[in-house]
Amino acid sequence: MKKIIYILTIIFNLVISSAIFAQEKENILTQEQFIDIVLKYHPIVKQADINIEKAKADILIAKGEFDPNATASIAQKTFDGIDYYNSVNPEIRIPTWYGIELIAGAENLSGTRNNQEETIGQTSYAGIVVPLAKNLLMDKRRAALQTAKVFQTLSEVERRSILNDLLLQATKTYWDWAYQYQQLTLLNNLISVNEKRFNLIKISFRQGDKPALDTTEALTQLQTFQYLQQEADLFFKNATLELNTFLWKEDQEAISLPDTIVPDSIWITENIADKSLPILEELVTQSRLVHPDIQQYNFKIEALTIDRKLKFQDLLPKIDFKYNQLGKGYNILNAKSGVLFDNNFQYGINVGIPLRLSKGRGEYKKAKLKIAETLLSQNLKTILIENKIKANYNELLTLRSQFLLLEKSFSNFQTLQRGEELKFFNGESSLFLVNSRENKSLEAMQKLLKTKTEYYKAFNNLLWASGILN
Repeated sequence: MKKIIYILTIIFNLVISSAIFAQEKENILTQEQFIDIVLKYHPIVKQADINIEKAKADILIAKGEFDPNATASIAQKTFDGIDYYNSVNPEIRIPTWYGIELIAGAENLSGTRNNQEETIGQTSYAGIVVPLAKNLLMDKRRAALQTAKVFQTLSEVERRSILNDLLLQATKTYWDWAYQYQQLTLLNNLISVNEKRFNLIKISFRQGDKPALDTTEALTQLQTFQYLQQEADLFFKNATLELNTFLWKEDQEAISLPDTIVPDSIWITENIADKSLPILEELVTQSRLVHPDIQQYNFKIEALTIDRKLKFQDLLPKIDFKYNQLGKGYNILNAKSGVLFDNNFQYGINVGIPLRLSKGRGEYKKAKLKIAETLLSQNLKTILIENKIKANYNELLTLRSQFLLLEKSFSNFQTLQRGEELKFFNGESSLFLVNSRENKSLEAMQKLLKTKTEYYKAFNNLLWASGILN
C-alpha cells in the first residue's frame, strides 16, 4: 500500500512540474488566430476603416471646389409699355490649381433702356481672372484640398494607433485567459490524483496499515484543492467572457466561444531564457520614426503649415486682373476679335488692402503659435514614449530574471517534496508533512505560471510602447 501511495505521489509531481495537458488540436485557439479574428472583424477596426473612407470623402468634397461651374442668368424688365431690357447670359467658370479662373460665356441683350456700357445684341466672350498678390500662391480651395489629403494620411496613421491600443488589450485578455485555463487544468488534475490517494488511504486504514487521522489529512487536502478548483473555474469563465468581447463575425455578430475551445499550451514548454529580446536603442530609434502617436503630430504640423500659408495671404494686397476677349455672335472662335488689347476686349484690375492688417497679422501669428504648440506637444510625447519603452524593457528583463529564479526555486521545492515522500515511504514522516511540501510545490508552480504569462504580456507591452504591436 505504501508503494501505491508513493507511486501516486510521483504522478502528482509529474503533473505539477509539467503543467502540460493533452489538448485536441482542432479545439485550440492560438494567440495568432485570435489576433487575426480581432483585426478582421472587431467593430473598432471597422470604425477605423470608416474614418479612412470619410477622409477620402473629404478629399472628394475639397476637389469639388475645382469643378467647373456653369451658371445662367435671365432678366427682363418692361414698364408702362417700355421694353427696358431683356438679357440672357449663360456662363461657365473653370477654377485652376494656381488660383486662376477661366471664364467663357455668351450674352443676348436687347431693350431701349440698357446701360451704355453694355453691348446690344448677341456677344460671346472668353477670359481669365488672375490674382497677382493675395491668393496667388495659396487660397482656400488649395488649402482645403491639401489639408484633406493630409488628413487622409493622418486617418491611416490614427488607424495604426487605434489598432496598436486595441491589440494591447486583446493580447492582455488572451494571456489572462490562457493563465486561468492552466490554473484550472492544473487543479483538475491535482483533484484527480488526490481523489485516488484518498481512496487508497481509506483502504489502507481499513486494513489497519494507516491511522484514521491520515484519512482526515488526505480528505482535507482534497477539499482544499476542490475549493481552489471552484475558484479557478469561476476565474476562467469570467476570463472567457472577457475574451468574447474581442471576437466577432464578419456580419458583426458577437461570438461566444464554446466550452470545447481552449487556449494553446505550447508556451508552457518555451524556454524564455533562450528567447532573444529586441535591442532597446533600436526600439527607441524606430519609435521616433514609425510610432503612430508621434507620426500624428507630423501630419498635424503639416496641416497647420498649410493653414499658416493661407493666413499669410491676408497680409498681401488683393490685386485681381481680369481680361475678356469679346466676339460678336455666339461663336467666339469664328469671330473676328483681333489680338489682345487691340480690339474687342475688356479688362479690369481690382485692388484692395486693409490699412492696418490687424486681422491678417493676428491670424498669421495665431497660426504660427499653433505650430509651436504642436511641436512642444510632439517633443513631450516623444519623451513619454521613449520612457515608456525603457520602463517596459526594464520590466521585461526583471520578469525574465524572476522566472529563472522561480524555476530554480520550484526545482528546490520538488526536491524537498521528493525527500519528504521518501521519508514517508520509510515510515519516518507523516502525510501532513508530505501535503505541506505538495502545497508549497503547487504555490511555486502557480507563481511560475503567473510570472511567465506576465512576461508575455510585458513583451507585448514593449511592442505596444514602441508602436509596432499591430
